[in-house]
Formats: sequence, C-alpha cells, structure tokens
Amino acid sequence: MFSDHLNEREKNILRYVIQQFVLTATPVGSRNITKKYHLGISPATVRNIMSDLEESGFIDHPHTSAGRVPTDKGYRFYVDSIMDLQLISKPERKIIHKELDGQTLETDELLKIVSSLLSNITQQLACVTYPRLESGVLEKLQLLSLSSTRLLVVISINAGLVKTITIELAAEVDTAKLESIQRILNERLNGLTFKEIRTTFRERFKDVHENQQAVIRLFYDSVDKIFKDNISDENIMITGAKNVIKQPEFENPDKFHSVIELIEDKDIVIHIVDKSEQTNSNGVFISIGSENENKKLSEYSFVSKRYDFGESSGTLGIIGPKRMDYQKVVAIVDYVAKMLTEILKLEKNK
Repeated sequence: MFSDHLNEREKNILRYVIQQFVLTATPVGSRNITKKYHLGISPATVRNIMSDLEESGFIDHPHTSAGRVPTDKGYRFYVDSIMDLQLISKPERKIIHKELDGQTLETDELLKIVSSLLSNITQQLACVTYPRLESGVLEKLQLLSLSSTRLLVVISINAGLVKTITIELAAEVDTAKLESIQRILNERLNGLTFKEIRTTFRERFKDVHENQQAVIRLFYDSVDKIFKDNISDENIMITGAKNVIKQPEFENPDKFHSVIELIEDKDIVIHIVDKSEQTNSNGVFISIGSENENKKLSEYSFVSKRYDFGESSGTLGIIGPKRMDYQKVVAIVDYVAKMLTEILKLEKNK
C-alpha cells in the first residue's frame, strides 16, 4: 500500500499529468511527460512514478490506452495541495470589467449578465442564485387582498430585495382589517431576520386582539413557509449549454444528454449549491466527481463562491467536466464574486 503523502517528484508528475490531460483530453503517457517538461529523468523513471501514482489511486489506466488519466482523488489532491494559485489574465479581466463596470441594472438583469459572462469566459455551465433572504433583516411587510380568501404577502428586506407569497384563508377576512393587521405585523417583526421571526413569532403575537387572530393564526401556521428562503427553480439561473457541449467529453451523445438534463432538472444543481453554502462560507468551494452526492454529477466538478448583498448572499459557480482548468476557473469565480459583491454594495448605498 502507498501513502497519500507524495514526495516532490511524485507531486510534479501528478501535476503534469493533470495539466496535459486538461489540455488535450487524451490519456497521458510517460514519454509525453518527458518530452513536454524536460524533467532530466528518463521515460522509464517517469513510468515507474506513474505506476506508483496509479497504485495509490491518484491516476488511472484506461483499458483502451497506454496513457493515464487523473482520478477524482488525483484531482482533489491537485486542487488542495499542488495547484498554483493564479491571477486572471489581462484579456479576461478586460472582458469582465467591460461587462460589469458601471452597471446600474436591476439585480435580476445584473445576475443574468454575470451568469452569461462566467459561462463565456470558462466555456462551462454557469449558475447564479439570487441573494438569499434568510439572513436579511425585514424592512417592511405588506398585505394585499387578491380576493376575499386570498392574500398576497409582500416582504421587503433591507438589502432592497423583495419576496412575494400568496396565502389562502380558511374564511373571508374584512379588507378593512388588513391595514391594522399589517401595522401590528410590522411593529413586531420589523428589524428581525427570517430566522428570528420563525423562532419567536408565537411569543410576539400571543396578545393580539380577537378580530385579528384569524390572519395572525394563519401567519403562525405558515411562518416556516412565509419566512423561509429555499433555493428553487425560480431563483437560480443556469446558462451556457452551447459553451460546455463544445468540450470533447460531450462528443458522446449520452454525455451530451446529461448536460441537457442538468439544465432541465435544476434540483440537481440546487442540491449541490445548498451543499456548497453549508460547507464553505467564505472561500472558493470545489466538489469533484464522486464527491457530488447525485450520481448524475459523477463526471462533473462544481466550483463556486458566495457573493454578498447587504446582509444577504447568493452563490455563483461553474459546472463542467472534471477535466476543467481548475486554476483558471477558481481564479475567475473568485474574482467575479468579489466584483459582484462590490457592485451590489455600491448600488445599495446609492
């Protein structure tokens, strides 16, 4: 058995195997490594090191080729231990600033631009979630009558975000009472986060007047629904199918269909975004192949980072074949997330 600890020579060979595979999408042989990188050691020595790396599970030997390809374990070791951090290139920086500098668009439009930008630069699928309201502070709540038994609840939080939800009433409510109910809701909930509202709602409204109890009771029964902000199909965008299918991996029709499935079944992506938000709050999150719980993502990697909007936050990320240029993708995701945070901060303070 071989240890997961690699010496410098083994690290270099693993690095070169991954870099060549990312570049060519074909299995990498020892002679190829020797010629490309001028290591000062023989192909036989390189071949022995690659055999050791294979036995340790860092690379694999496809049946149809004499070359090796990285495994999920190899990619993980690479991104955690031997990947060189890099700055984004000047041309990429220029493209990003051209698209984002000076934008005064609504948040929705800005996030659409960011999603397309990420996909076009990386040639992968991009996903962007709308800012989560969960940690935002309630600024105002409005009740609008849609009918005698249906209410539209409009929730505004202090980052400038709005959530609307329709609730059904068991009995008719006099619209003349809505204003006083709305007022008491605002008086007792204004300045609280969604989580604080959910956990303290009953205590805050235990003394309400009898003629207001019907609507207040409905709020209590639905508080988890009204004041919970889960990612859904409506607040995540996935773009870039035309870009990612240019990758060699998708010449196979079955793998091509897997891309379409990712876009059509957003729950697959929503799940991994949720995982990234729970696992990593500040840095760049990377999930590779078998680390993704859904088997439909077993041939993909996901690279993401949080962006902030006041007390709220969202996630932007890249989904693509495991054979992605992690150095480039990590640098771009990190840079765009920071830039988007700054743009939203400026917009909020205007």
